[in-house]
Amino acid sequence: MHSVPSTLSPKSWPFSREFLPQNAYMVGGAVRDAILGRTKEYVDLDFVLPTNAVKVARKIAARYKAGFVLLDPKRHIARVVFPHATVDFAQQEGDSLETDLHRRDFTINAIAYNPHTQEILDPEQGYADIQQRLMRMVSPANLEDDPLRLLRAYRQASQLNFTIEPATVAVIRSLASRITTVAAERVRVELGYMLLKAEGTCWLLSSWEDGLLSSFFKSATKESFSRLAAVDTAASHLAEIWQPLRGALGEYVRDTIKTTRLGIAKLACLVNPEPALAEIELQELTYSRAEIRAVVTALRVLPHMIALPRTLGEQYFLFQEAGVVFPAIAVLAVAHGTLVEEIAPLINRYLNPDDLVAHPKLLISGKELIIALGIPASPLVGKLLTEIALAQIEGRVSTPAEAIELARQLVDS
Repeated sequence: MHSVPSTLSPKSWPFSREFLPQNAYMVGGAVRDAILGRTKEYVDLDFVLPTNAVKVARKIAARYKAGFVLLDPKRHIARVVFPHATVDFAQQEGDSLETDLHRRDFTINAIAYNPHTQEILDPEQGYADIQQRLMRMVSPANLEDDPLRLLRAYRQASQLNFTIEPATVAVIRSLASRITTVAAERVRVELGYMLLKAEGTCWLLSSWEDGLLSSFFKSATKESFSRLAAVDTAASHLAEIWQPLRGALGEYVRDTIKTTRLGIAKLACLVNPEPALAEIELQELTYSRAEIRAVVTALRVLPHMIALPRTLGEQYFLFQEAGVVFPAIAVLAVAHGTLVEEIAPLINRYLNPDDLVAHPKLLISGKELIIALGIPASPLVGKLLTEIALAQIEGRVSTPAEAIELARQLVDS
């Protein structure tokens, strides 16, 4: 019997173990991570119960005034959501816990822990595989049952710094075409984890070489994945020189979307370089409008960045078009061979909130311009505001009155 890690202690749980029946077992990632000594701020637990899984979940949710979600009424799976934890309760599949564990994806996820007796059940020898840092399938049939597990092997290997056992790789390759039967949004989630950190890059390449990604990134080549590594190197290098860039690259495109600006740069390497075709690929993978817009912007602006805009006007238009995606485009430019010193002036402008080229501050609004000049609302107003902004960064106007006078001259001419 293996020793029980202290991190499995119910003291860290958001509820008391007295609410669990004696034959309830914790399973999956939480057990694996505890054996590895991995801790997380956000607690994510899974329990298997022989009976009444949903009933137990409801009771705990009611007792602690936590959120309750019925995930799968047929298979009796429910979720209880606490402020800093998620706890899933599932009814045991098969006539015993061993049968249930035998249906899981990898041996390292097929270990169960009883919080009442401290017993650890390990019928698939997952503990030994954890010690060897090895991803090993429980059986080929289990991977075939849910082909997302094929890609999950690479994702988990990247997160845990494990290797995948050769026989498992061989089965994954033989089943790779089945990945197209998986809902695109589930594939996207797995990709998201691997795009998040540099450790995922070599695993993205491996999963592509083993036939799992070619149907999603139809234009990707070996060079595309080499560029992913170049993006990681460029990001690290730029973040060492400009510390604020590290934070900017790590920011999510939106709070509700878990793709960072660095992730946007990586996606831009994998999709078709033609923005319109890239958009179709990303739509098929169910990326959000914000993510698609960011990747398309990066692809569209990158050639202008590589061409190194010289005049203040050229730089102004580049910043206007790039917007918040600028850090991703800067990283892509360096990954494509642009020298850091060549784009350093642009990065310095972007990181200076008072720089009028990168962050123009309007001397006058469109509404004020319409009133002052007595002109109707039309595209002309936008053109005048652009001319005023260019004049401002070139030092030709500096007050609202001068801006109005310039606009009047432009309209008259």
